[in-house]
Amino acid sequence: MIKKIVSGGQIGADQAALDVAIKLGVPHGGWIQKGRKTQRGILPEKYQLKEMPIAGFKERIEQNVIHSDGTVIISHGELTGGADYSQKISKENKRPCLHIDLNETSVDMAGSKINTWIIENEIEVLNVTGSRTSEDAKIYKETMVIVEEIIFLGLIKAKPGQHLTDYDQKDYINKLPIPPKTVDEAVERLISNLDLKEKVNIGSQNLDDLCNSNANSYGYFKNVLGLLSGNKELMASCRSISKKHVYNVDDAARVIIEALRKKVKQTHILRVVK
Repeated sequence: MIKKIVSGGQIGADQAALDVAIKLGVPHGGWIQKGRKTQRGILPEKYQLKEMPIAGFKERIEQNVIHSDGTVIISHGELTGGADYSQKISKENKRPCLHIDLNETSVDMAGSKINTWIIENEIEVLNVTGSRTSEDAKIYKETMVIVEEIIFLGLIKAKPGQHLTDYDQKDYINKLPIPPKTVDEAVERLISNLDLKEKVNIGSQNLDDLCNSNANSYGYFKNVLGLLSGNKELMASCRSISKKHVYNVDDAARVIIEALRKKVKQTHILRVVK
């Protein structure tokens, strides 16, 4: 089963994969070039991607290939530009890579084909990339359909070659992650998705610096924790533990960040050894 979706955040297949991950509550991430630049401007805050220290797109592609278990590239026709480079870098680093050409494989068949490849290569962290919307108007919507299907197939532990139509909708809808109802549940879910470096970073900063340096976390929290979709239980929990008024989802996100920082600080703060 896919435990995390990563991509470079570009307009098209990249963002489609991230949007599905956010929608279904699947952890997401990846690397984006300096300035969080895309063809349409700055990548919105809701996407929890790490910013590269340099502007080059090749370095960002390499990081996403290397820090994932395998790469799926989705396009209509032959690969060009960054998608082509992703395939080359995957081969150079001997990483599993699958190109889905939607001119040869239908959208209905693509999900099953990718799921079989995921099982065979034991993929847990999946890098998704492909064509950009500027060169392929259909790529965003079709990638969303495909990624949603492979996540559902993973939830029901479908066997190689099986399709989503082989199952009743209730078989996989009921297995989607349930948004946390309390601040404690939210913190535990967030901690489970942090690596050691991120935990140390959070535990070593004061609250204001942490919020200011991680402004994009607000968008991520509001989506993955269900705040934007009206998670009344979590909002009530934020109000119950906060010493300040919690008027909106931004205030709630700050309460959760503060609770996350306190929790992580207990075990992952760096101390000077004399």
